[in-house]
Amino acid sequence: MRAYRERLGAPASWWLATAGCVLLFGTTLWAGLSPVAAVAVYAGLGAASAAGLLAWGSATVEVSESDLRAGQQRLPLAQAGLVATLTKEQARELRGPRADPAAYLLIRPYLAEAVYVEVAGRPANRPYWLIGTRHPADLAAAIERARPDAGQDRAWHDVARDHAAAADPRRPAGQPDPGKDSNAW
Repeated sequence: MRAYRERLGAPASWWLATAGCVLLFGTTLWAGLSPVAAVAVYAGLGAASAAGLLAWGSATVEVSESDLRAGQQRLPLAQAGLVATLTKEQARELRGPRADPAAYLLIRPYLAEAVYVEVAGRPANRPYWLIGTRHPADLAAAIERARPDAGQDRAWHDVARDHAAAADPRRPAGQPDPGKDSNAW
C-alpha cells in the first residue's frame, strides 16, 4: 500500500521556455535551407528537448508501508530519524553552503521547498536525505504515519548509540552538534 506518491515533473513554464528555445535555435539552424530541412531540424530539436525534460522530471518520491523511495534510492522507514519540513530559505541553505557532501539530495531547481529526513545512527555514507517536493507537509506526514513505530518515542531507536534523537531541538536541521565533533563549526 502506498501512503504517498509524487512525480517531480518539470512545470509548464519550463516546457514553454524550452519550446521558445527550440523555435529560436531551430530557425537559426534552418535559415536558408529547404522546408524539408526545417521540418527535420524542428522535429529533432523538439524531440531531444522533450526527452530531456521527461527524463529530468521522471523522478518520483514514494512512501510505502516499509520504505521511502526517492528517485532510485530506498530508505527503510525503520532507519528514518528526524523528519522536518523546510522553508525555502532552510532548503536553500541545505542545498548550498550547509550541505553535507555525503547526504542524498533529490532536488530540482523548480522545487523551492523540501523535506529533511535524518538517517538513524547518522551513517557516514548518508547522514540525511533532502527531498525536494511540491507538498512538504504531506510528504513529512506520510513518512511519520508509515513508520513501523508511529506514535512511539524515537529516542530508543539509537543504532549508533550517539543519542542523535535526544539532540538539542533548538539546533536547526542539518547542523552538526558542536559537542559531538571537535571539527564542527
